[in-house]
Amino acid sequence: MATSQTEKLTNVNPDVAPGTAQFLSPLVIDLEALVVNGKQAHWHLRGHNFIGVHELLDTLVSDAQEWADLAAERVVALGLPVDSRLATVAAKTTLPELSAGFQQSEDTIVEVVAMLDAAIQTARTAVDELDEIDLNSQDVAVEIVRGLEKDRWLLLAHVAK
Repeated sequence: MATSQTEKLTNVNPDVAPGTAQFLSPLVIDLEALVVNGKQAHWHLRGHNFIGVHELLDTLVSDAQEWADLAAERVVALGLPVDSRLATVAAKTTLPELSAGFQQSEDTIVEVVAMLDAAIQTARTAVDELDEIDLNSQDVAVEIVRGLEKDRWLLLAHVAK
């Protein structure tokens, strides 16, 4: 089969790119939702351990944005687009909703950890499925799982008994 001029220019690998996009694109969506919700939680936090959790939420938002960029750029580097427009993120994220308004830090942590758990599940699915598709893309998902789990641990430490 002849390779089209467009495929040569975009470097689309017909065996790798679609599978990678199938599993990294949902991860980008969940990470972008985590960015928006994490910032919302950050602004509305209240409680005795405010400053520590407030700062951790800033770190989480920064980490999630970096990982979304990493996953999206992997898909784009393989020649396919990623749709993380606000309407797409709102419609397709697997993250649970964040309560509106001010919240005590313990309640915020429980909600943010639930969001992290959903994002971790999406990332683990990518790790499992990319094993047969593209190990370089799987490495991206593995890095994201490690980071999400670390951020989850740091938040939970604030409410652990």
